[in-house]
Amino acid sequence: MTLTISRLEAVRCVADSGSYAAAARQLGVSQPNVSKQIRTLESDYGIRLFRREGGRLVPTLLCLDLCNAAERMAEARGDAERMLRRRSSLARGEIAIGLGNAMPGMALVADFHRAYPGVEIRIETGSHEKITRAVLTHEVDIGVLPDVPPDRRFRRAGLARNAVVAIAPLGHPLAAGDSVSAEQLRREPLIFRARGSSTQRVVDRMFARTGEVPVPFLTLDARDGLYEAVVNGLGIGFLWRYGTSRADGVKRLPIDEMKAETDETAFSLAEARGDIVEAFFDTAQAFSNRAATGVA
Repeated sequence: MTLTISRLEAVRCVADSGSYAAAARQLGVSQPNVSKQIRTLESDYGIRLFRREGGRLVPTLLCLDLCNAAERMAEARGDAERMLRRRSSLARGEIAIGLGNAMPGMALVADFHRAYPGVEIRIETGSHEKITRAVLTHEVDIGVLPDVPPDRRFRRAGLARNAVVAIAPLGHPLAAGDSVSAEQLRREPLIFRARGSSTQRVVDRMFARTGEVPVPFLTLDARDGLYEAVVNGLGIGFLWRYGTSRADGVKRLPIDEMKAETDETAFSLAEARGDIVEAFFDTAQAFSNRAATGVA
C-alpha cells in the first residue's frame, strides 16, 4: 500500500470538484488517471472515499478527514518550498548594518555571516545619534544600539541586557574595588564621550540624578580613544559593559547609582522588509535566546 502525495491531491481535487473529469482538468492529467488513483486507494485500504448522489461524487466522512490531512501536508510543503526559495535568494545580496558598540553587535554580525555567507555585509560605526539617523535616512538597513527609545517608526529586537560601567587604569586606587559610587567619580579626572553618544547620555542622567554633572577633564569622540586615554592613566572613563571585547589595561567597575540595565537592540524602519532583513531579525532572535539562557 502506497499513500503518495499525488494520490492525496487526486482525492482532494475530486472532493472539491465533484467529478473525476473536473479533477483531471485541475491536475492536468487524464480522467482515467484520476479514477484509477481513487480506486487503487479504496482497494488497497478497503475503504470507500466517495458515493454518487445525482451524478456527483460526494466525499464520505473519512474522505473529508483525509482531505484535511492532505491540506496540512500541502501547507507544510509550501512552507518548505518558501524556506528553500528564501535560502536561495540569500545566496547573494547585501545588507548595511550600523553599530554603536563593537559588541554585542559584531558577534551578531558574525552569527549572520556564518548562516548566510553569500550576503555581502557593509558595516557603519558611530555614535547613537549617527546610527539612528542612518536608519531613518535609509543609509543602513539595520542599526544595533543600546538604549533605543520607543518609536513606532522602528521594528525592534532585543539582544542582551547591558549597562554603563566606569573603567579605571589597573594601577588606579579605584581598581582595587568591586564597584564605584558617583561621589567617588566626581573626585576623579573624568573622560567623557562627545554629544550624541548613548554612553554619555546615560552617564549625564546618572550624575544629574545624584547631584551636579561634573565638568570632564577630557572629552573624546571615539570609544577607542577614550579606552586608550584610560589605559594611559589620564582619567576615569565610561563604556557599555558589553561595548567591546577588549579587557586589557582597565578594570570595569559597576556604578552604585546605575543599577538599571537597558536592552542592546537591533532595529530597522518598520516598513523595511525583504528576505535578508527577515533573516537578520531571525538571527537576532536566536542570539537573544542564547543570551537569555547564558549559552554562548
